[in-house]
Amino acid sequence: MGSLNVAAGSLVYLDSVAVIYSMEKFPEYWPRLRPLWERSARREITLCSSELTLLETLVGPIKHGNAALADEYERLLSKTEFRPLPITPPVLTAAARLRVESGLKTPDAIHAATALLAKCDAFVTNDSAFTRVAQLPTSLIGTWT
Repeated sequence: MGSLNVAAGSLVYLDSVAVIYSMEKFPEYWPRLRPLWERSARREITLCSSELTLLETLVGPIKHGNAALADEYERLLSKTEFRPLPITPPVLTAAARLRVESGLKTPDAIHAATALLAKCDAFVTNDSAFTRVAQLPTSLIGTWT
C-alpha cells in the first residue's frame, strides 16, 4: 500500500477526514497515513490543519456519546508535532473567493484557504472536490499506490 512521498521539512495539511482516518485507524487508509505521523513524530515533516478540524472531528464522538474518543481527538490535535492553523480574517476572505471560484462548501473552502495561505507543500484528503482548486497541492489518499 502506498504513502505520500514528501520532502523533509515539508508542511503537510491534513483535511479532517485524514485526521479521522488516522485516529480511528480506518483499515483501508491508516497504513497509508501512518508514515506521515511517524515522520512528524521524528520532526522530519510538520503536520497541520485548520482549527476547524477540531470541530469537525468532535461531531461524531459527541453525537454518539463517546467522550473517550472526543478526548483522544483533543489530545491528538494538541500534540506538539501537530500544528493547528488559526481561522483568521484573511483565511475567511480567501475562503469566500474559493467558494465562488471553485464551488467548495464553506468548511472545505476554509480548509483550502488555510492551506494555501500557510503555503503547505501537500494537502491530504480523500475528497476530490479539492482538486477544483488548481493551486492547492491536493493528494487523494485513496489514489496512493
